[in-house]
Amino acid sequence: MAPPMCLLVFASPLSLWKQAWAPPVGSSSAEALDRLLPPVGTGRAPRKRTTSQCKSEPPLLRTSKRTIYTAGRPPWYNEHGAQSKEAFAIGLGGGSASGKTTVARMIIEALDVPWVVLLSMDSFYKVLTQQQQEQAALNNYNFDHPDAFDFDLIVATLQKLKQGKSVKVPVYDFTTHSRKKDWKTLYGANVIIFEGIMAFADKTLLELLDMKIFVDTDSDIRLVRRLRRDISERGRDIAGVIKQYNKFVKPAFEQYIQPTMRLADIVVPRGSGNTVAIDLIVQHVHSQLEERKLRWDMAALASAHQCHPLPRTLSVLKSTPQVRGMHTIIRDKETSRDEFIFYSKRLMRLLIEHALSFLPFQDCVVQTPQEQDYAGKCYAGKQITGVSILRAGETMEPALRAVCKDVRIGTILIQTNQLTGEPELHYLRLPKDISDDHVILMDCTVSTGAAAMMAVRVLLDHDVPEDKIFLLSLLMAEMGVHSVAYAFPRVRIITTAVDKRVNDLFRIIPGIGNFGDRYFGTDAVPDGSDEEEVASTT
Repeated sequence: MAPPMCLLVFASPLSLWKQAWAPPVGSSSAEALDRLLPPVGTGRAPRKRTTSQCKSEPPLLRTSKRTIYTAGRPPWYNEHGAQSKEAFAIGLGGGSASGKTTVARMIIEALDVPWVVLLSMDSFYKVLTQQQQEQAALNNYNFDHPDAFDFDLIVATLQKLKQGKSVKVPVYDFTTHSRKKDWKTLYGANVIIFEGIMAFADKTLLELLDMKIFVDTDSDIRLVRRLRRDISERGRDIAGVIKQYNKFVKPAFEQYIQPTMRLADIVVPRGSGNTVAIDLIVQHVHSQLEERKLRWDMAALASAHQCHPLPRTLSVLKSTPQVRGMHTIIRDKETSRDEFIFYSKRLMRLLIEHALSFLPFQDCVVQTPQEQDYAGKCYAGKQITGVSILRAGETMEPALRAVCKDVRIGTILIQTNQLTGEPELHYLRLPKDISDDHVILMDCTVSTGAAAMMAVRVLLDHDVPEDKIFLLSLLMAEMGVHSVAYAFPRVRIITTAVDKRVNDLFRIIPGIGNFGDRYFGTDAVPDGSDEEEVASTT
């Protein structure tokens, strides 16, 4: 059992303790208010966004000093692909508008570990009855009472996330006080941050939290923040916000939220302005992850993959003069879009036909028109399904349809969460009974392997056997090959070429450029990244 964080904080040097906990001295009330209001920046250097060669492939890691490359298997998987350790769950409580979400983002930024999930309690408000809806419209419904939350669903969701399983999280609309029809799919990670005003209000929920943090912010500051948020983001008026605050928010804080401060391992005064306290929290979490063997020496792993031969599950199309000639054309930056599309399609056709040779076949005998027996081969599976990782993966669909009669097609859209930097599933359409099929998973290029690995996890979550998944890509980096093969050693990886390295932006070198932009004739993202910006895809 780790020592309480409060002991860790108080054991720090006196000067550090004063910087973390003492209020500012010699400041006017206006300056103090400005200091406590959410800052424009966190005071840290901004995270450098990682990118991938394909717009449909978001990054797995952040490019910082510590994390470079995971060399494969996500930390919560063992060598058999099964859950090895439960995720480390952090509870983040505090009053409404105390800065919990901002603190959570700062912790994620400073933690700098792959695969972090941020789960907000705001998603779990109960579905209101018609009468409650009418009361809410008049600001007469208490959203700050424990009864307003679906704790059973919260506990079930957190339990599954800690086990590394996928969950469906409701999406709440604060303007209409109701849940939307669409639910958001999240996958387990090695760190889960759960934040909400009632984060410590349920006994069963408390038992799931490995660390509890209470964000303590002055009530006046919380009111100012709430006014600004509810008016600008939720379409409320000043009178309504103040009425709700005085009638429900303030009394609920005093009765239900503030008393839970005693349950916290650490109390963070001044919220996101207390960067020293956040650094101490991050140090403690790192030590806990090391004890659980959930934190790796990323630099060592990054260099280790260079010494390992390419995995046996990888098959590269034979580099004939024809194949090399087509690669020369599509890699040339001067190649026109029409030629790029033409020769890419030719390579895709060859790649698909090569991949089909790895499907299971059995002996069969047929009669020719001359009434003679012919000993041949027949496909031994039930059906073949293609699944494209949007958007560039869909360019392979015509080639697959051209060689596989009646093939079924599914699609997956994976995008980066801009708050956490982690890949998330945004859209999924898979044929029914896909678990019995051989699945050809298609993407244009694979750099880090982040999107490919998450797509494989989605297929496994739909009961597709790992050895029935075939990952196809026109071009892969060695980093991506090792990542996928280490995480999923029974997935067959098939490509037309493997380039040895990626640059600091995780672009394949020498590479092919942004495949999606070159194929569809669209412009690159202004900052030069290969990452696609998609709005409202959920």
